[in-house]
Amino acid sequence: MLKDMPLEELRRYQGNVAMPDDFDAFWQRTLAESRAAAEPLDLTPVPTRLKTVDVYDLTFPGFAGQPVKAWVRAPHGETGPLPAVVSYVGYGGGRGLPMETLLWASAGYVHVHMDTRGQGSGWSVGETPDFGPTGPAVAGVCTRGIDDRETYYYRRLFTDAVLAVDAARQLPMVDAARIGTTGGSQGGAMALASAALATGVKASWISVPFMSDVRRAVEATDTRPYAEFAEYLACHRDQVERVYATLAYFDGVNFARRASVPAVITAALMDDIVPASTVFAVHHNYAGPNELVVWSHNGHEAGGPFEDAQALDFFADRL
Repeated sequence: MLKDMPLEELRRYQGNVAMPDDFDAFWQRTLAESRAAAEPLDLTPVPTRLKTVDVYDLTFPGFAGQPVKAWVRAPHGETGPLPAVVSYVGYGGGRGLPMETLLWASAGYVHVHMDTRGQGSGWSVGETPDFGPTGPAVAGVCTRGIDDRETYYYRRLFTDAVLAVDAARQLPMVDAARIGTTGGSQGGAMALASAALATGVKASWISVPFMSDVRRAVEATDTRPYAEFAEYLACHRDQVERVYATLAYFDGVNFARRASVPAVITAALMDDIVPASTVFAVHHNYAGPNELVVWSHNGHEAGGPFEDAQALDFFADRL
């Protein structure tokens, strides 16, 4: 059954997210400080039994220069320059194991699959710790450091996502002029942030992006991870406006307003985790050329392999 507004209402829904006056300055400062702290990349071949894909263990500097892990997968024996796809992981997951997620390398791309700091123990493994501040928070990462934009978890994670593109552009087998970003749910949020903030992104496939039109999402679903915000505010009853003021710096609708690269954005009408209205708000506020793909009878899995096939065509035309 439908989990949100009727489709005709969704087609009109613009969202209601305020843009902070210093949004651009905040992110310019955040990225400049992290880039100034960067150390060189560490790229190490990983022995596997794969015959058609070479795998490398990448460590790159993320937020504040902190080390972030990623897998780099490339077609066997290719030295490039090749187009690259940087992909991001959904909530609770990490980069997984070396032989997972072989689609992009099998299609001829260098695939940079970023680990997710402080997660990677929900449904796939990770190795990157989160060096952020501690404080009162609900279990999970959504409210970690939420008292202030400077300490909020997603400041660190979205910076990692942007700097993963920096790292991809430095890889010897990559054509730095042909880089795309992709991800679903939390990964879609990072793909959207990178489309808005990263240097050198040529196209982005953004599937059911989490962390968009957050206040609407918290009011529309009681499913985690959005339920973490409601649980936090049910306890911290005097912090409602302060929390949403922090979240405005990390809301996908505001990133969409700053994104100019061609994009496909996907929504699922039966999604009870990321309400479809929040994705329509991203689509309607996206500054660059974008197409909205709607999966009418799917939940948070969205298009699944059908979407993979479309994404292959999308990047083949643009990278």
